[in-house]
Amino acid sequence: MGGGGGGGGGGGWRTAAGAAQTVRPLGDVVPAPASVRPGGTPYSITGSTRIRVDDSREARSVGTYLAGLLRPSTGYDLRITDDHRDRGRDHGRGDDGIRLRLASGDRDRALGDEGYRLESDRDGVTLTAREAAGLFHGVQTLRQLLPAAVERDSRQRGPWKVAGGTITDKPRYAYRGAMLDVSRHFFGVEQVKRYIDQLALYKINTLHLHLSDDQGWRIAIDSWPRLATYGGSTQVGGGPGGYYTKAQYRELVRYATSRHLEVVPEIDMPGHTNAALASYAELNCDGVAPPLYTGTAVGFSSLCAPKEITYDFVDDVVRELAALTPGRYLHIGGDEAHSTSHEDYVEFMRRTQAVVGKYGKKVVGWHQLTGADPVKGAVAQYWGYDATGAAERAQVAEATKGGTKLILSPADRVYLDMKYDRNTQLGQSWAGLVEVDRSYDWDPAAYLADAGVAPGAVLGVEAPLWSETLSTSDHIEEMAFPRLPGVAEIGWSPQSARDWDTYKNRLAAQGPRLTALGIDYYRSPVVPWPAE
Repeated sequence: MGGGGGGGGGGGWRTAAGAAQTVRPLGDVVPAPASVRPGGTPYSITGSTRIRVDDSREARSVGTYLAGLLRPSTGYDLRITDDHRDRGRDHGRGDDGIRLRLASGDRDRALGDEGYRLESDRDGVTLTAREAAGLFHGVQTLRQLLPAAVERDSRQRGPWKVAGGTITDKPRYAYRGAMLDVSRHFFGVEQVKRYIDQLALYKINTLHLHLSDDQGWRIAIDSWPRLATYGGSTQVGGGPGGYYTKAQYRELVRYATSRHLEVVPEIDMPGHTNAALASYAELNCDGVAPPLYTGTAVGFSSLCAPKEITYDFVDDVVRELAALTPGRYLHIGGDEAHSTSHEDYVEFMRRTQAVVGKYGKKVVGWHQLTGADPVKGAVAQYWGYDATGAAERAQVAEATKGGTKLILSPADRVYLDMKYDRNTQLGQSWAGLVEVDRSYDWDPAAYLADAGVAPGAVLGVEAPLWSETLSTSDHIEEMAFPRLPGVAEIGWSPQSARDWDTYKNRLAAQGPRLTALGIDYYRSPVVPWPAE
């Protein structure tokens, strides 16, 4: 059956009507799985449960992560054992417990790089995948099949039951991203790690970090040190700002990698550059450094495209950032460059894209890049919305016919900083008010079809979170949740498994889990949240 369904019963949760249940239905997870076949006796995690891994380092790493999730709330040891060596030596059949397998047979070929199969019965739960990312995503599904109390960091009462049956699952899109703007307000390493963990729960696989803007430069660059120490010294509304040392940035990349997220760093150019211009006078056409900026207006700044030192700057920044970043992509911004002439913009983007390629990365830019000449393999991130003109949309469509792929981030659907309604205190409303149902109820394959964009041109989706009005983790979470899980489902689940009427109930069931994780989410009135 489709991913919206499920069967069996679940431990420690209640329906919207308040009736106590014993086992969470097998398909009651977000994102909706591609295929769910419920049936059979649930498996109970107990004090004798072991996490059995094959002899791969990758499976053991995922097993260690799983044990770390489950031990605090269950209070169980959950010893990690080598599956093939341990089999037959323990009580019973010797293959009970939670098994993590990396497989390469024909049966598993269709799972791809991120898919998994979860099989549950009275003897145990087996997760099978072809790659470690698939095992990791399968763990997120297993986690959601357990009671919400499993997320707490202190011992809770069970039982800890997993419904019987089989889930076979893989993502619709290869790129499923979230962007965090650390430039308008700076967020420290631990705050970003917290967001990474929240993204991982919903199978997001890309973290886009907006590292520079008019209000702050947030990454240390050895060859231009004042970018961080001076350009990073403030933020919107004033305050100390901040920046990541290279060691801190490497730690963020390492942590994201451990959660199977790829980091995409962004240096926004040639506009949105006041922090850089204030740090180095020579980057300005008149040779005069402007003051640091703590407001929220856009479009007033520009690197000096005719100056050769501008491209020395670009080369140094891209070289150092590329060396820190093992992922495939480097984002060069390119939006709202209103103070750059069209001719200068085209030339700047031509030369900057060449630098990105020189250092082994693929170019990503905001969709205004399509007004220049995207290089082969470039990716444009579309942030238009209902008010975007037909000519601009046609320009984007024309670029896709030349091979440019799209990441879809429509501002009036998935910009997580848009207000939910007129009473929302945080966020902005320039793209409109975006309730949870509006954010969820659209299809990427059809979104720009009327402009001539073929479904195959869509690489995936991304939910940006701009921080003009956000300065704490609580702010991030209030605006991201509960819209972010819906964007994750748009990117992961087949369109046939998605509809608002079933999704809103699965989302409602996430409420107690978010609470257990300490996330003070927005209680949208369009979602039938259970009493907690």
